[in-house]
Amino acid sequence: MLKMKRLALALCCFSLLAATAAAQDSMSGGQIMNKSLYERLGGEAALKGVVDDVVARAAADTRINAKFGKTDIPRLKFHLVKQLCAVTGGPCKDIKRTQEKIHHNLKITSGEFDAFVEDLVATLDKFNVPAPEKTELLGILGSLKSKVVEVPDSSATGTPLPDNFKPAKPLPPEKMTAEKLMDKKDQGMKKKP
Repeated sequence: MLKMKRLALALCCFSLLAATAAAQDSMSGGQIMNKSLYERLGGEAALKGVVDDVVARAAADTRINAKFGKTDIPRLKFHLVKQLCAVTGGPCKDIKRTQEKIHHNLKITSGEFDAFVEDLVATLDKFNVPAPEKTELLGILGSLKSKVVEVPDSSATGTPLPDNFKPAKPLPPEKMTAEKLMDKKDQGMKKKP
């Protein structure tokens, strides 16, 4: 009998919490769900923080740091922020190059991709990214795996860059400004008279 009363009380409390959550959502007009993932993550400043941290983790991670050995780090960070901004619904320009072209001849293995994702999860946890946003972001990035990985049947990590790998040239500083990330309509550009 006591167990039944506790169960009934627990069900009432659960129902009350669910009703309260539904009321709060309707009062806010569902604003949280109307915001883009970019906005829910905190915008450009938050993405830059995430990119800085995950790149530092990758540099220290012997499972993947060889793949960044010839990389211009400022260029990498700029493009990672730009990519994250674009894929999360932010105001950034679409990425012109495909993931296949960007990662061509890096010979990234499935194991190395997974290691990078582990580093990213650790970064997202460090910044206390809520579970729904983390899941949504990881889902977006997970969908790119087949475009990034050139050695899908290998769980190996720490593989070297191929001898014939040619890194991209560094970007000029004036090209790596915040304004270059965004579409003109989102930069507050003045209309011509």
